[in-house]
Amino acid sequence: MSTSPTADKVNSLQHVLIGSLIGTTIEFFDFYIYANAAVLVFPQLFFPGSDPTASILESLATFSIAFFARPLGSAVFGHYGDRIGRKATLVVALLTMGISTVCIGLLPTYESIGIVAPLLLMLFRFGQGLGLGGEWGGAVLLAIENAPANKRAWYGMFPQLGAPLGLLLSGGTFLILTDTLSEEKFF
Repeated sequence: MSTSPTADKVNSLQHVLIGSLIGTTIEFFDFYIYANAAVLVFPQLFFPGSDPTASILESLATFSIAFFARPLGSAVFGHYGDRIGRKATLVVALLTMGISTVCIGLLPTYESIGIVAPLLLMLFRFGQGLGLGGEWGGAVLLAIENAPANKRAWYGMFPQLGAPLGLLLSGGTFLILTDTLSEEKFF
């Protein structure tokens, strides 16, 4: 009896591919929607005391925090993915991103709680980066580990498509919101 990784597969290849594509698309949607908000919304809500250019730069600095957190998320979730399984760590990574995103959406503004608002914004942005780093790496590994030996590159491509799809969806969402809402409702 063979004990190769392909002998004990219980995951449908289509489910793995669709799941990894959808998961990565959702993660990047959350990641990139923050980018839009960092330029259009956050300068006024979280950094109102500065001049407009400084407010945008401060807001973009919070955007960059996730880029530093992504490698850490990849290492942490990769470590636990090897120990307890990819599916469980992917769920935790998705929850990390999702909870961080919801917390950003519910975060009071600078006007309400002062300096704590941008500090919490940075903390939740770090959580988004941690979740994306873990989910993206885990999704690629899950797709490749479940692929037939001669199709690993093809299967590994599907999670990578989540980045451009998430970008298109987040940009489209902001386009629709800015076109359909008044400025007051948008903010």
